[in-house]
Formats: sequence, structure tokens, C-alpha cells
Amino acid sequence: MMVIGIIGGGASGMAAALAAAENPEVRVVLMERQARVGRKLGATGNGRCNLTNLHAAKGGFHGEEVSFAEFAVSAFSPEKTLEWFSSLGLFTVAEESGRVYPYSDQANSVVDVLRFALEKENITLKLGFEAEKVKKTAGGFRVESKEETVECDKLIVACGGLAGTKLGGTMSGYKFLRGMGHKCTKLRPNLVQLKSSWGGCAGLKGVRCNCHAAIFHNGHLHSESTGELQFTEYGISGPVIFEVSRDVCQEKGDWTCRMDFLPGIEKDTLMAELVRRKQTNLPASELLTGILHNRLGRVLSQSAGISQSRQVCQLSDYDLQQAVLAVKEFEIGLTEPMGMDSAQVTAGGILTKEFDDKTMESRIVPGLYACGEVLDIDGDCGGYNLQWAWSSGRLAGLHAGGNL
Repeated sequence: MMVIGIIGGGASGMAAALAAAENPEVRVVLMERQARVGRKLGATGNGRCNLTNLHAAKGGFHGEEVSFAEFAVSAFSPEKTLEWFSSLGLFTVAEESGRVYPYSDQANSVVDVLRFALEKENITLKLGFEAEKVKKTAGGFRVESKEETVECDKLIVACGGLAGTKLGGTMSGYKFLRGMGHKCTKLRPNLVQLKSSWGGCAGLKGVRCNCHAAIFHNGHLHSESTGELQFTEYGISGPVIFEVSRDVCQEKGDWTCRMDFLPGIEKDTLMAELVRRKQTNLPASELLTGILHNRLGRVLSQSAGISQSRQVCQLSDYDLQQAVLAVKEFEIGLTEPMGMDSAQVTAGGILTKEFDDKTMESRIVPGLYACGEVLDIDGDCGGYNLQWAWSSGRLAGLHAGGNL
């Protein structure tokens, strides 16, 4: 019986194991260094697990060879992924944005159906197995931990990336693959909070708002998106920041974020409302009350140079115009992304040109496969990275298991 070894019990590793095990003549040995499978998966999407995006087959992926992802995601599309999860017993719900979540709104539901599916006669799950050495042998591969050695005919490296080190992010996959002749690009954090040089972030810590965020590098637009933004002690976070964070502050120069806190309202409309408020005796500190979060509104009016001790009726049209600009074009400096501990995904990885995109098999070492985040493919925020994990993992498992 052919033995397929898989290092990593995350999303791509579990998908690979289940695909390989569809061949009853194959024995799968899934090695996971943590005490349970899918730990990182259980923390995604703030515990909700955005497991795919209905638009993922149309793109949304990045890497030096971005076309590498096309075949896998087409072969195991979001629709097929949802059919697969349905066959495992998972109920799902899709949002208008295309993001898909478990109907329970609990990431553990996704982990659980996968964990139950792994309970097959031809799958051996080795938890707490910290792979330390991987060697190519005459008959296949040898994977060694301190306590045990696993011999296998074919090997799938599905260790994930470096991001989220507290939840299991690791350098292991890169180390194993480089040890067998593969090259790796520079690794950078993606889907990550951004630090700011603006001192006002700490005072707004915890404030959430809808925002159009545009990142500029030396005055040129780098990326932009609209969605929820959250202020943190050190800078800015939230889905809209994750969406625009890839490669921010990775090059020298002036990095800024310009924020429009009322993306659906024109400047003239806001100005007309502020002019109307001049007929009241409101204190200037309440100029933006009812329009924005109170704390945010006060900070923005202050940044517009408006004395908070005055009354709105005392403000000039120039004052109001400055307030409009603060709301619609507020700009802060960016210094660096938070580290890999805070990142949800790793940008960069093992060079994809060294693998066959139709099988996920190494072009350098026959019988060696890789899938998921360890490769130089990462996706947009919103389910794209997990879709890549399912698609690439399943493709690797099917071919390693001889099912295609």
C-alpha cells in the first residue's frame, strides 16, 4: 500500500489528506505539530471563518507568478468547495459581497466537520508531531521528529506560512523545501494592521467606522478600498485596512493613508448640513454629532482647527469647509505594518515556477508536493486565502494519491 505523508494539519493539509484518502489503496499519514488540527483555521474571520468567496475563481490572488493559482482554483472552484463542505455536513451562508461563512457563524463548525471526515480507516493522524528533519530516500521520504520517524512514498508539505505565529505560523515548510533545493521569495506580512505616526490613534482606540481608505506611496496611489476601519493604540486596522495592506511600507519613501469617513456622501451635501447647524447653539465640539462616532467627530473638528469652546453658530464658512475636508480627506502617516504575529497571511513563499500548477508536484524532486500558504500565492481579504488552501490542497492530494 502506498503511503502519502502530509506535514501540516491546517486547511490545505486536511484538504490534501481527504483527497488522497479517496483512493482506498492509499494510506495517508497526516502529521500536525500542535495538539489538534485546524487551530489557525478556528481563529479566522474573528472566529467566524470566512471559508471562501464566490468571486475567487475570477482572480484576487497575488505572487510573482499569479497565474499559478488559476488552474487549481478553477478545478476546485468556490462552488465545488461548497458542494464538498455540504457533503461533509456543513451548512453555509453567503453574503452579498461573496463572502461565505458557516451558517452557525462559528469557525469551529468548519474545523469539526473536517476533523470528523478525517476519521477514516486509511488516514492516520499524528498530533504533537513536530517534524524536524525531512530527507529524500531511495524509496521516498523520511520525516523525523524527536520521538518518531515516518517513512512515506510521497510527501505533501502543507505547513502553512509564517503569519500568525501565536496560532501556529512557522518557518518549517520553507526550511524543508529549501533543504530539498527549492528557493523562497522575501516573506512579508499581509492582511495586517498598520502603524501610524499620527498621535491621535491611541485616543480613538476601539472606534469603528465605515471608511474609504486610500494608501499612497510618495504621492502615488498604492491601493484603496471601502469598508470597516478600526483605530488601534498604534494605528489603523479592520477589514478595509487588511484589504489594502499588502506590501505597505515595504519600500522606502513617504507612506500615507487618506481616509474618507463618509464615502457615500458628497462634500456639498455635508457642507449644507453643517451650514444648517449654524442656526443652533450647539457647542463646536458637537459639530459632527449624529454624523460620525462622537469621539471621532470631536477629533476631526479639532484637527480642522476649530476651537471646541466656541459655538457652531460662531463658525465661519471657512471653518466648516475645513471640517468637511477633515471628514472627507483625513490623512495620516504610516510607518510600518504590524509584525507576522499580527498578520493573517504571509505574502511571498516558495517559488511557484518550481512546481507544476496542474498537480502541485515539485519539478525538482519527484514525489514531493506543496500546497497552501507555503507557496508564493496569497489572496485578497474575504475568503480568497482559504479558497487557495482548499483548491491547492485538494489538487495535491488527488495527484499524490493517484486519483487523477
